[in-house]
Amino acid sequence: MRMSKLFSQTLREAPNDAEVESHRLLLRAGFIRQLASGIFSYLPLARRTIDKIERIIRAEMDAIGGQEMTMPVVHPADLWKETGRWYQVGTELGRFKDKNERDMVLAMTHEEVVGDLVRREVQSYRQLPQLIYQLQTKWRDDPRPRSGLIRVREFTMKDSYSLDADWQGLEAQYRSHYQAYFDIFNRCGLPTITVKSDSGMMGGKVAHEYMYLAPIGENTLILCAACGYAANREVACFRKPAAKAEAPLPVEKIATPETKTIEDLAKLLGIAASQTAKAVFLMARQADESEKLVMAIVRGDMEVNETKLGNAVKAKALRPAHDEEIRPSGAVPGYASPIGVKGALVVVDEAVATSPNLVAGANEEGFHLRNVNYGRDYKAELLVDIAVAQEGDTCPECDAALSASRGVEVGHIFQLGTRFSDALGCTFLDAEGKARPVIMGSYGIGVGRLLACIAEAHHDEQGLIWPISVAPFQVQLVSLAKGAGPGAEAADLLYVQLQEAGVEVLLDDRPENPGVKFNDADLIGLPLRLTLGERSLKKGVVELKIRGQLENTEVPLAEVVARVKAEIGVLQAALQQRVVQVPFKD
Repeated sequence: MRMSKLFSQTLREAPNDAEVESHRLLLRAGFIRQLASGIFSYLPLARRTIDKIERIIRAEMDAIGGQEMTMPVVHPADLWKETGRWYQVGTELGRFKDKNERDMVLAMTHEEVVGDLVRREVQSYRQLPQLIYQLQTKWRDDPRPRSGLIRVREFTMKDSYSLDADWQGLEAQYRSHYQAYFDIFNRCGLPTITVKSDSGMMGGKVAHEYMYLAPIGENTLILCAACGYAANREVACFRKPAAKAEAPLPVEKIATPETKTIEDLAKLLGIAASQTAKAVFLMARQADESEKLVMAIVRGDMEVNETKLGNAVKAKALRPAHDEEIRPSGAVPGYASPIGVKGALVVVDEAVATSPNLVAGANEEGFHLRNVNYGRDYKAELLVDIAVAQEGDTCPECDAALSASRGVEVGHIFQLGTRFSDALGCTFLDAEGKARPVIMGSYGIGVGRLLACIAEAHHDEQGLIWPISVAPFQVQLVSLAKGAGPGAEAADLLYVQLQEAGVEVLLDDRPENPGVKFNDADLIGLPLRLTLGERSLKKGVVELKIRGQLENTEVPLAEVVARVKAEIGVLQAALQQRVVQVPFKD
């Protein structure tokens, strides 16, 4: 490709609304352009990189038995109503009516369509197991798109679906994906870890996220360096310190004016926050769209984990409750406890139940109660873990301290089980002729987000540094010739020779000064740069530079093609060494 013919242009400065390095660099290097909030065009350079990413994905999916197909982007809403997700998913689901006034859906995922295909195509256990996948456009009307391609509304996803006759088959396909995903990300040059995660709207009980650790990540991960425990904070557990054993004491009402926070209460009474009980009120949206007041109780030194709480109460969504929604229950905001409360779903964290003689609200303005004990003074509808794991908490699997890190989700795998099979009637006849549900798994990779994370992981102050496996071209050939003449002819000849040898070359033949060309070469970030000017031509050499390294090497013209192919081989081998077997973490 000649840069004089390239559709996209480089930019000296990124737009002011570009928030992160990958966004700024992909814009400046001419890879992407924004059409609307969370909606991007992928220009020729980006398209070439995405094609390479998708080839890697296809190779790894085919290697574990996947069969590629394509499913529609537009779905009849009846399918989503059958599974219940039409009612469960909020405004991020793209809904519209066709010309016949039928409800339709823009695909944010394809479990419903897969289920419809399965109930039509699979009748016998002899047809199982199966693994199907696609690379397809998705739409998720995210209310807060940000960070360029990290969080968008329209995106391409590789989604695959395993179909099995039993749970052992699902486990085998799940573990195959577990390794294949590491192989995909390592071949793309992106370091990732897996963490336990919430299954969310997908259902099922087992799920793992693949995370690229980076400060720009929206996910907080809880990690243990000692034993390898890793979980998204949404589901992370921790070993809660045991409270000092005490005999239950009589409840005592005390005046606590102007102490609506745990911090103020502990200071006033001269006690630790762990000796108090904190009440948090939320409204839970239920399956029938009605709302119910939820009163969550955690120890004062902890915070409520809304994901854990939402799962515990089976809520579609949670939102903070307003004072006028709280007071009819008998609770007083700022001075609340479960004692005497009516009409609220009370959920208590396990640590509260084992902590005696806590200070809790008196449900009276300006007053608290000493020596409140779970079981004696109040009970809960649910007694479960609803506390947020924090950095420094004790690992649930060993005695080490947990750490917190930020991460970007680049892949997510789920053991769906029979959640969609039951809803859609996806059954097969086993060897005894008995109808049984198909056991399903779902596995996704966001292709555009993966592109952005590779850019985020591989850049310097000058620009991008693409891994050889996904670089849009392998070599940037910079011609410093001024107009027609021997220099331009030599650059054209070398360009042809490299292409005939199977090397992907971007020839900078523009009438720009050397500084502009070198800056653009660094910005675009191809793995190798060859420079051919009048001075080097007289010496019979070409300057070779590996992106990210400082030194140039002079290579005789007659040896350039062989040297370039050797350097490409070295880069490819180094990347391939990262593709290793990864132990499965439950």
